[in-house]
Amino acid sequence: MTSRPGSAYERAMPNPRSFVAPPFVAPPFVAHRLVRGGGPLYRQAAAQLRAAIASGRIALGSELPTEAALACGFDVSLITLRHALRELETEGLIRKRAAKPATVVAALPRPPAVRPLNSIEDVVQAASGGDLRIASYGPRRAPEAAAAFGLDAAAELYCLRGRLFIGGAPLSEVTIYFPPAIGARLTRADFDDVVVFRSVERRLGIRLEGARITVTAERADAALARALDIEEADPVLVSRMLWRGPDGAPVELTIARHRADRYSLSYEFP
Repeated sequence: MTSRPGSAYERAMPNPRSFVAPPFVAPPFVAHRLVRGGGPLYRQAAAQLRAAIASGRIALGSELPTEAALACGFDVSLITLRHALRELETEGLIRKRAAKPATVVAALPRPPAVRPLNSIEDVVQAASGGDLRIASYGPRRAPEAAAAFGLDAAAELYCLRGRLFIGGAPLSEVTIYFPPAIGARLTRADFDDVVVFRSVERRLGIRLEGARITVTAERADAALARALDIEEADPVLVSRMLWRGPDGAPVELTIARHRADRYSLSYEFP
């Protein structure tokens, strides 16, 4: 169909120059529009969905709207919206399904897994069911680790780098250092256990007698944020475990940076 200038058809069409977008109408579960500059948008969206689920505005057992509808309602990209849903899934609030809307399965978030570290057996249990994906193994200078081993800062140590996955999701970035006399006797192929010190014991016949554990907090830089699928400057829990052999000499220094929203520690004193 063609139209002549000034025809009734053309006069009925909106003038592009005078067109004004309709006002934003938030869906019932959106308390207010997301504010750029008010923190990561995915966290704002997750917070509103979390509140709507907790209050019953989104009923337990019901399906969420489609990802496209949610993204439109929050006025964010699909990538941002999916990041928000992933956070809710991690908290146990929703269950995502392939090609279907997510289902609400809990009204309140479950607390992060608490991992007691009162014995070597607890360390083994904390990594149980995990998947250690090794990125590299080889010589490297690391003044902090060298000092822990009582070596000169310029000494070349052996370093294992990788990530620990639990349930298919990244939990920790792991860096493990060995003194030269021990690291030179190991190869990447020797690390076939998610609990690395068990591989060392098996391969070298060294029995580890204990460890000194130091826990600190940091904020993720850009590289760590990518590795753990979090936002830059998010908090991370850092554990440094200096393992000792039967003679008390340090054998292994494990530095693990854990997602703070998925990892916590507890200690028990008699």
